[in-house]
Amino acid sequence: MENISVLNHPIIKRDLTILRDKSTDTYFFRSALHRISSILAFEISKDFNTDEYEVETPLEKTTGYKLSDEIVIVPVLRAGLSMVNSFLEIIPEAKVGHIGIQRNEITLEPMDYYYKTPPNIHNSLTILVDPMLATGGSSSAALTYLKNRGAKNCIFACLVAAPQGVTRISKDHPDVKIYTAVIDRTLNEKGYILPGLGDAGDRTFGTL
Repeated sequence: MENISVLNHPIIKRDLTILRDKSTDTYFFRSALHRISSILAFEISKDFNTDEYEVETPLEKTTGYKLSDEIVIVPVLRAGLSMVNSFLEIIPEAKVGHIGIQRNEITLEPMDYYYKTPPNIHNSLTILVDPMLATGGSSSAALTYLKNRGAKNCIFACLVAAPQGVTRISKDHPDVKIYTAVIDRTLNEKGYILPGLGDAGDRTFGTL
């Protein structure tokens, strides 16, 4: 698929193993998730546009660069919050919005409960972040919310994706490129990714 980029990196492979291991405690889980998110942010930012301007060093004037577009990072609450600091370390000038969407455990359909983004999102590159892309329902709904409120240029970043979720986003939002660390095998009957890594939010925040 042209709209998906799966990162192939030895550090990601190692850290995904840490995330998958059910014996990994909260501290090490959070650390591994942070490192993978940083690599995702670095990979995504490789395609950013830049503008030139003159900067003066202690010795002379030279050409400097700044990002052409305003960047808005939007985590899907609550698990997406675990990726924000990693992205801000790579893109410190970015602004941050929030979308609260939860999955109905019976119907597996998304339900929204919170939305707030910077007012000029229509002129920004918007990066939606969520560790897991399972059925794709919540992520697709979040992208729809963003577009309905003016976002025109969106990217979706996750750690682990299921084929069903990738298909859903590709169908609903063919203009959105997906970046992920891995595409797993499938979903179980409850909509959880297999082999997956469990509930990323609970394991990150220690609310198991």
